Amino acid sequence: MMPSRGLSAAFAAWRHGDRSGLATLVILALLATTATMFTVSITVGASDASVAGLLASVLGGDAAGGALSARDRIIILDIRLPRALLGLMIGASLAVSGVVLQGLFRNPLADPGLVGVSAGASLGAVGVIVLGGTALAPLFALGGIYTLPLAAFLGGLATTFLLYRIATRGGQTSVATLLLAGIALAALTGAVTGILVSMADDKQLRDLTFWGLGSLSGATWTKVVAIAPIILVSLTVIPILARGLNAITLGEAAAFHMGIPVERLKRTAIIAVAAATGASVAVSGGIGFVGIVVPHLLRLVIGPDHRTLLPASALLGGTLLMFADMIARTIVAPAELPIGIITALVGGPFFLWLLLKGRTQLGL
Repeated sequence: MMPSRGLSAAFAAWRHGDRSGLATLVILALLATTATMFTVSITVGASDASVAGLLASVLGGDAAGGALSARDRIIILDIRLPRALLGLMIGASLAVSGVVLQGLFRNPLADPGLVGVSAGASLGAVGVIVLGGTALAPLFALGGIYTLPLAAFLGGLATTFLLYRIATRGGQTSVATLLLAGIALAALTGAVTGILVSMADDKQLRDLTFWGLGSLSGATWTKVVAIAPIILVSLTVIPILARGLNAITLGEAAAFHMGIPVERLKRTAIIAVAAATGASVAVSGGIGFVGIVVPHLLRLVIGPDHRTLLPASALLGGTLLMFADMIARTIVAPAELPIGIITALVGGPFFLWLLLKGRTQLGL
């Protein structure tokens, strides 16, 4: 009776404009959903290897009792598990980056993929992949496994900072300028990326083609170790900005008078978004629309308060990307679709609906 009474009270408060109780319930539900999807993602695949079989094997079961072979252990522990972890981290970072950009620019269309941030990160990553086999190889080797994420971070940081400077004037950010500047920056970085791709050998070209569509197929523990510190630090810092992001929605001047260090907030947000997006792009390639679909779905339910929107977006983003990856690797098994195709098929129509629904308010 108590859970039902609490749920009824939360919905009653939601009808009167107070969504804090409902937001708490949504976050708890997302926690359970994320845990379930993580378990399912390392269980489902072309092989019949299962977590239950792995546990039986660890506890001393035999083949007849469902224990796993050495091959199935490798499939679960060295392929599916790091892949699920990457999906969780990358989905969370892309969704949270979308929330931060939308709050910082004070418009609903900001997204790492749509405004050119991912394109800048891709340029940095492609530069390392292609030029890593040239005379610059000793220089790139200094960064070890962090060279690729660092290059992607610097590319994303440069485009994010430049985009903000172009689209913001007098404390106001123009949505039209934001989108057009994002398109221009994406085209510019895409042109430079194309030059680098034309320099690639056959093996690099195949890798870059599949990587550009977005995929977690190359997931390894090395990649998990390479990006985990960057993403975890970013996801730890960003919630601290929640109060400032709430205030800045009223305008930079209003936020300043409320005691928010606006310039420091902007610098921290830009660096955190660039780090999270850059690390994600470095290992997964271009995965679009997660940063725009997830925040909007959650705002419809729990409202715009960043204190609850940020953790909820991290959970839902990670869950959706793990789900999309599971579809990508099973729908045409034993072949595999790039995960970016799955997210684009869902996110493209959603973005068009959002654009048409709000074009009067957005001035487009």
